[in-house]
Amino acid sequence: MTTLTEGAFAKINLTLDVLDRREDGYHDIRSILQTVALRDDIELLLDTGTGWRIECETAGIPLDETNLAWRAARVFFDTFGGEPDGLTIRITKRIPSGAGLGGGSADAAAVLRALNRWKDYPLSVYALCELGAQIGSDVPFCVLCGTALAEGRGERLTKLPDTPEMFTVICKPDVCFSTPALYAKLDDVALAKRPDTRAMRAALEKGDLEAIGAGLCNVFEQVAIPDHLELNYIKSIMMSYGAYGAQMTGSGSAVYGLFDSFEYAAVACTMLKDNYPQVFIAKTV
Repeated sequence: MTTLTEGAFAKINLTLDVLDRREDGYHDIRSILQTVALRDDIELLLDTGTGWRIECETAGIPLDETNLAWRAARVFFDTFGGEPDGLTIRITKRIPSGAGLGGGSADAAAVLRALNRWKDYPLSVYALCELGAQIGSDVPFCVLCGTALAEGRGERLTKLPDTPEMFTVICKPDVCFSTPALYAKLDDVALAKRPDTRAMRAALEKGDLEAIGAGLCNVFEQVAIPDHLELNYIKSIMMSYGAYGAQMTGSGSAVYGLFDSFEYAAVACTMLKDNYPQVFIAKTV
């Protein structure tokens, strides 16, 4: 039996713009994404002789072929063959579900990276990203990691300069949003503000944390916050304790703030934990 391990890192959206609806029913997006150190751990046991199975102690995580980690393994072996005699995928969850942090996509990406390493790297990183696009829109970026511009459904990636060292405070309120419902709402409203992707790229190139914080923009906030004002409360707490910027990530419901020091991040984290049990500090990576 062979055992492989791989970290599965969460993502945040520094910018997120939703563009036109496509003929396939999806929307084009334009988003600058950033990996953070909050992570799940993936362990793959190959040649177990017991069929395929997923093990995870976190409630609500699918333990069958609907899990993106399972689907990633399936796509990989369908592409390259050499399927093992039994496969167990053990997932240690830390990334909250229903948060917009890409937890399931990160798990799938970790499976792809681990299996690619096991096969002695038949695919480059970008070819592995293309394989990930068969699984889900966020999987290509979660394979790549770092800082990148994602376009199309998320499969077209442009690597960007790494962000300056930042600490993120991530707060997941006890509510989850329907991503399709938020997309439907966006189709029915005139957006008051859209991200300035060019300005964010310039801020990243300069390593200007103040400009990065000022340039945060996620269009989903405009249709999520009116029905969930506590998101603004969470943002206000983060800004009050020194965040350069704060916003919802993805289609929510997690909110993050950007800090230049662990000390300020820790104070904001402490204040939020009075009302929200799922609060994390994670560096950008």
